[in-house]
Amino acid sequence: MPTDTPQPVIVLVRPQMGENIGAAARAMWNFGLDRMRLVAPRDGWPNPASVAMASGAGRLLDEAALSPTTAEAVSDCSYVFATTARQRGLTKPVFSPEAAMAKAAEKIAAGEKVAVLFGPERAGLENDDIARANAIITVPVNPEFFSLNLAQCVLLTAYEWRRASAEITAETVEMGKADWATGIEMEKLAQHYEDRLDAAGFFYPPEKADGMKINLRNLWSRMRLTRADVQMLHGVMRQMVRWKERG
Repeated sequence: MPTDTPQPVIVLVRPQMGENIGAAARAMWNFGLDRMRLVAPRDGWPNPASVAMASGAGRLLDEAALSPTTAEAVSDCSYVFATTARQRGLTKPVFSPEAAMAKAAEKIAAGEKVAVLFGPERAGLENDDIARANAIITVPVNPEFFSLNLAQCVLLTAYEWRRASAEITAETVEMGKADWATGIEMEKLAQHYEDRLDAAGFFYPPEKADGMKINLRNLWSRMRLTRADVQMLHGVMRQMVRWKERG
């Protein structure tokens, strides 16, 4: 059974290759989408060639709804997007995938049912299909080569849906087994280096010593070090002093 998560319906209109249907299912499930509908697949349905490409998303293929026409496939939807890279001479709002899925998220949150149409691999959706849509999604691709594989287009849309509907962490740091160094640990490291460099005559000439020490402190403050980093740098300085004393 499909999940209970509210989401848009992905409608593949007259898909030609079973492999692309399977790859589209895999792309959908990568980002939590599991409502697939198929309109008149060229090679019939079910299609054994789609199973291998689904790679773990076979449930979507088993549960895919089959329709003879686009109109029937979207009959229960109140808002429909059509994906196309070509100008069609039809007056419709045109969205980027990002803006389209933000719009879809708003409508679904308000209780509406949203569908996204994807056309066959060779030529894409026909104007008769697009005429049934409320808006168009166009991917900002290279104008000299705008042809996208069916599964690629589904992947882009599914990714933008995930971004629009889930809380995404833009940046994180894998800490491994270390913790960030505390202020006092950084202070002791800075003092250790300052003391040893002072003893070595590094802060010269005397009238520039204060400025050099400030610059060194500023360098430490710009570096985000872990406790393991601090311990290593203490060890580096200790070893250099021992080496000098032995010499």
